[in-house]
Amino acid sequence: MKVRFIALAVIVTLFGCGGAKDPKSPQASSPQIVNVVAVQSQTLGTKVSLPAQLTAYEVVDLYPKVTGFIERIPVDRGSHVRSGQLIALLSAPELLAQRSQAEAAVQKAQSELVAANAKLASDEATYSRLREAAKTPGVVAGNDLVVAEQTTAGDKAQAEAASNNVRAAQDSLKAIGQLESYLKIEAPFDGIVTQRNLHPGALVGPSSGSGNQPIVQVANLGRLRLVVPVPEAYAAGVRKQQEVSFTVSEFPGQTFHAPVARVSNDLDLKTRTMPVELEVRNADERLTPGSFAMVQWPVQRSYPTLFVPSTAVATDLQRTFVVRVSNGKTEWVDVKTGVTSGDLIEVFGDLHAGDQIVSRGTDELKPGTTVQARLPH
Repeated sequence: MKVRFIALAVIVTLFGCGGAKDPKSPQASSPQIVNVVAVQSQTLGTKVSLPAQLTAYEVVDLYPKVTGFIERIPVDRGSHVRSGQLIALLSAPELLAQRSQAEAAVQKAQSELVAANAKLASDEATYSRLREAAKTPGVVAGNDLVVAEQTTAGDKAQAEAASNNVRAAQDSLKAIGQLESYLKIEAPFDGIVTQRNLHPGALVGPSSGSGNQPIVQVANLGRLRLVVPVPEAYAAGVRKQQEVSFTVSEFPGQTFHAPVARVSNDLDLKTRTMPVELEVRNADERLTPGSFAMVQWPVQRSYPTLFVPSTAVATDLQRTFVVRVSNGKTEWVDVKTGVTSGDLIEVFGDLHAGDQIVSRGTDELKPGTTVQARLPH
């Protein structure tokens, strides 16, 4: 009896030990707890920092139109000039000889015209008298009348040719005068001389070539262009007259504002950016062309898009994704990222507003993993 009882106790103990669960076995482990957030739907409205450069609104290199020697340059680098103000005066002695020749040609053509008109008047009078006399039969031979008529017609042609010669000679004289006017180089607009490359005595001319230097460069600094290369992703929704703020390193701590004035509406195929110009009023000439600027570019959309925390987006070098939790299981959802707005980033993919995703995405959470979602407090 005692032996039977001991055997039963041993059997119960063995069955009891066999039926106990190992706390280290997968069946005994509880689901992993992960922090999740909800996908948000909102209309994008943020600003991004973009580099830009200030350039003069108008800038021109002044070259001579005729060959000559620089006689005088009354301006230098930094000189303020008004439209029409003398920049440089050239001298070209050969133009004086050309003017004398042109004036002589005009006088010769005019004298020839006077002689042609006088001969025409004389021959017309002769023809008129012969025609009157020919009314009486037998007084004037018919051949004489024909000769007089043809002579008059020839005189008219000669007079017309002489008149054309006068006009041609006068046009040549005017052309010489136009060339002489080119000896005075004037400012094309109000501005400031930013470069001066030549000095009195230098021989200059209109010949082109890489070594040909402009006499001076004039720039309009009262208005500046702030050229912003806007990336393709930020180019949508650009509006003219939209106020944009920017800073320059010359004036730390100060913010300037300028409206959007010109939009190229054309993407650069190499950089995938679209040049946009802001018009900067610079009446006090504080800002300098060529300065580097940082623009707070407004990025907006007219329709709502989805946003998730930046930390929720993960990548495994082959795909970019977020980890969505659905029915206690994880799944990877491929996404494309858009604009960053604070701690959130715009995403596009098979997501919906309100979907729960892991707040800190990682490729360690494989698809199909059982997890316990925990919303932030």
